[in-house]
Amino acid sequence: MAGFIELAYLVAASLFIVGLKRLATPATARGGNFLSALGMLVAIVATLFDRQILGFQWIVVGVVIGSALGLWMARAVKMTAMPQMVGILNGFGGGASQLVAAAVWHQFVQSGSLLTLETAVSIYAATLIGGVTFSGSIVAAGKLQEIISGRPVLFRFQHLLNLILFLSIGGMGMYLVISPGHSGVFIAMNVIALILGVLVVIPIGGADMPVVICLLNSYSGLAAATTGFVISNHGLIISGALVGASGIILTQTMCLAMNRSFANVLFGGFGAQVAATVGDDGRGLAARGVRETSAEDAAVMLGYARSVVVAPGYGLAVAQAQHQVRDLADLLEKRGVTVKYAIHPVAGRMPGHMNVLLAEANVPYPQLFDMEQINPEFERTDVVLVVGANDVVNPAARNSPSSPIYGMPILDVDKAGHVIVLKRSMNPGFAGIENELFYNEKTFMLFGDARESLVKLVDEVKNL
Repeated sequence: MAGFIELAYLVAASLFIVGLKRLATPATARGGNFLSALGMLVAIVATLFDRQILGFQWIVVGVVIGSALGLWMARAVKMTAMPQMVGILNGFGGGASQLVAAAVWHQFVQSGSLLTLETAVSIYAATLIGGVTFSGSIVAAGKLQEIISGRPVLFRFQHLLNLILFLSIGGMGMYLVISPGHSGVFIAMNVIALILGVLVVIPIGGADMPVVICLLNSYSGLAAATTGFVISNHGLIISGALVGASGIILTQTMCLAMNRSFANVLFGGFGAQVAATVGDDGRGLAARGVRETSAEDAAVMLGYARSVVVAPGYGLAVAQAQHQVRDLADLLEKRGVTVKYAIHPVAGRMPGHMNVLLAEANVPYPQLFDMEQINPEFERTDVVLVVGANDVVNPAARNSPSSPIYGMPILDVDKAGHVIVLKRSMNPGFAGIENELFYNEKTFMLFGDARESLVKLVDEVKNL
C-alpha cells in the first residue's frame, strides 16, 4: 500500500507540472487547469487511503459544504471580483496550514511526546507563513473590494515594528523547541503571526495589489509545503513547493512589468504621496482640456481604419463589456480592418485578468498580443481603442520623472494615429494620478459606461 500511495503522489505531481506548463498560454490554459485539478483529486484520494481516518462523516460533510460553496462562487462571483476571490482563497490556504500546524502541536503536547527538531521547526514555520498569508490575504481582498482604503497606511517605525514581531515569533519558536508545552506562548505566536500579516500588507498601495496577490499565492504554497513536512505528506510538500516557486516567479515577472523591485513593492508605500506629487501637473493638464467625441464619429474612425488595436483595462471588467468588444471587432474585420488586442501584464487587478475576460467572449487567441509584441506596432496602427485602461497607457511613465509610475513599461498607444478612450469620467486610475494620454491632441474621449458605448459603436458601424 505504501508503494501505491507514493506512486499516486508521483502521478499527482506530474499532473501539477504539466498543468502549470499548459497554463502558460491562453489556448491551453483550460486543459491545464483541468489536469491540475485532476492531480489534486488523485492526491486527496491517496491521502485518504494513507491516513488512519477514524471516521469519514466529517470529511463527507466538509466535501459537500466545500463543493457547494465552490460551485456557488464559480457561478456567482463576477469577473470584477475575481481578484478578491483569489486573495481570499490564498488566505484560506494559509489559514488551513496554520490550523493543521496547531492541531499537530496540540496532539504532541496532549500525548506528552517530544517534538523532533525537524517537526518543531516545520510547525512554527507553518504557523508564521500561514498566519501572515491568512490575515494579509484578507486585508488585500478588502483593499480590492474597497472595504479597506486602497491607500497605503504608513506610520513611524512601521518596518522596525514588523522586524520586532518577526524576531519575536522566531524567539518564541526557539523557546518552545527548548521548553515545549507552553500553550500560552504558542497562542501568542499565532496571534502575532496574524498581526504581522496585517502590518505587512496595509502599507502597500492599491496599484501594487496584482503583485501582492502573486506574492500571497506564493506564501500559501510555502505554508502548504511546510505543513507537508509537519504531517510527513510528500504530496503536500510537492504541490506546495510548486505553488510557492511559481508564485515567486510570477511575482518577479509582475515587478519587472511595473519596473519596480520586489523590496520597493513591499516597503515603498506606493501611492502615499500621490496627491502631493501630481497636484500641479494635474491642474496643468486639466487646463489643456480634452477632445470629446460621439459614438457616430468614433465609429467612422474605426470603420474606415486599416488597423485597430484594442487596449482593455479594469473598466472593461467593471462594465462586463467583453462580448460587446468582440461584436465590434467582428464587424470591423468584416470591413477588412485588422483587429488586435494589446494585453499589459498588470492590466486589471490580477495577473491574466484581461486574458480570462476576453477568453470568456471567445476572442481568438492569435489576436492577443503581449506588451513586448504589440508596442512596436503602434506607430503603424491607425486607431487604438482604449477600453477602461488607465495607468498602463499613461505616457507619464515615460515623460515625467516626478511621476510615481515613472519607468513603468506601458502600452505605447499614444504613438498610434488616433486614440479613442472609453471612460466613465476623468477620474484617475488605481495609481491615483492624472493620465497625460487623455489630453493628447490625438486622443478622443467617449464618455459613458463602456458596455453602453460599445453597443452604440456597434450600431453605428453597422450603419456605415
